Amino acid sequence: MNEPIPVTRRTDHGTAKLMPDVDRERAWLLTVDGAPQSYVDLDAPEHLEFEYARRLGHVLDTVAEPGRALDAVHLGGGALTLPRYLAATRPGSRQDVVEFDRGLLDLVTEELPLPAGAAVALHAADARDWLAAAPADSADVLVADVFGGSRVPAHLTSRGYVHEVARVLREDGVYLANLADAAPFAFLRSQLATFAARFEELLLIAEPGVLRGRRFGNAVLVAAHRPLDVAALARRTAADAFPARVAHGAALRDFTGQARPVRDEDAVASPEPPEGAFGIG
Repeated sequence: MNEPIPVTRRTDHGTAKLMPDVDRERAWLLTVDGAPQSYVDLDAPEHLEFEYARRLGHVLDTVAEPGRALDAVHLGGGALTLPRYLAATRPGSRQDVVEFDRGLLDLVTEELPLPAGAAVALHAADARDWLAAAPADSADVLVADVFGGSRVPAHLTSRGYVHEVARVLREDGVYLANLADAAPFAFLRSQLATFAARFEELLLIAEPGVLRGRRFGNAVLVAAHRPLDVAALARRTAADAFPARVAHGAALRDFTGQARPVRDEDAVASPEPPEGAFGIG
């Protein structure tokens, strides 16, 4: 059998490269402009390699009883890691994936095809524009993992964006976002304040070293109108190879401090990460 070989392609918004994992027979790493972006094991779609992806997966595991199908929206496509994960862990889920880079979608679906029977609709569009046109009360979960280069775009950080998120989610729906920041956390605190203005329940999942300001890193923000299973999430994230902490309630309000919700006219992209900040977890 021929050994898999890397695939490099110039897409609409960068240079994408798919590299085979020498330790897993049909697993691939996707990089965009040299930065690790997604990891997929075609034989084990429930395997989540990146730390932040595992944390998003823990939330998806706990938002409803095990195995229950969900209606999901994914803003940001990458290699379709989480849509594959939901299709494997919650069969029958109906999913929409919104990815700005059509060329990246084409590359991924050609080289790493979705499993047969997965109900995943792919849309090449701007995330906020697509969300504004989506039906109200249509999603159980909305996952945002959108980076323009290495930064969350400004128009996905404001009160106007949160309004569209809340409109599309059902009453018991849950929002998850992969964000990145470092001390003094001006961006992360502003995001917490912006979502707190619309959602009753907030969680933040991150490594203790990131939350203590020791380094730049990912943080998963979770928002809902209903209580979330904090204890289950804390157990799962603590058991990871790189344990994370779940901030909630008074501790999270203290972390947010005096930050104010972000108006559309004041919105800025997330900070530029230092060189080498992101890697595989």
